[in-house]
Amino acid sequence: MTNRISSLARLLIIGLLAAALGGITPMASAATSPSGLSGTNTAHQAPATNSANYEQWLNNQVRHELAMLPWYSVFDTLGYRIDGTTVILEGQVARASLKPDAEGVVKHIEGVEKVVNNIEVLPLSPMDNQIRMATFRAIYGNSPLGIYGRQPVPSIHIIVKNGNVTLTGVVNNEMDKNLASIRANGVSGVFSVTNNLVIERS
Repeated sequence: MTNRISSLARLLIIGLLAAALGGITPMASAATSPSGLSGTNTAHQAPATNSANYEQWLNNQVRHELAMLPWYSVFDTLGYRIDGTTVILEGQVARASLKPDAEGVVKHIEGVEKVVNNIEVLPLSPMDNQIRMATFRAIYGNSPLGIYGRQPVPSIHIIVKNGNVTLTGVVNNEMDKNLASIRANGVSGVFSVTNNLVIERS
């Protein structure tokens, strides 16, 4: 089952920033981070850390580096906060190596002096792996929601911990948000479903 999860995750890695719809989330920070997602990594040299442009530049760099992590998948969620030259990483990941990998790429960004790594590694569980696979099929195999799986970055992320499912990411409307809950609740072995999906602004 672990090999099947790894194979599926390999197919669902985040490789294009232009369609990054909620998998990498800038959290509330000491200085407000923009909510939009940068499509490209345009800046090659960091502005001075005390300049007005530095946080915007750093926000884009952190998002870019996290989005390019090779094993980041639909079964993980990452967030971050920026406080001056400190980056606080948050989220939950199914693959343990993602936690140090995320810290490693962020701490090498120019100007970053400290990384606080609060990413939670989800417990190993054959049952949770089965639920991940079944929930993925239930959501993305359903035709109304299948459109989200055809994007370069599937926008509905499925986080499973001890049989409890949390849905994160972005959908187009309230109907799709509710349908995702219904589909996840119908998966055998699921104890609860928390729906944190955000409706995309038109």
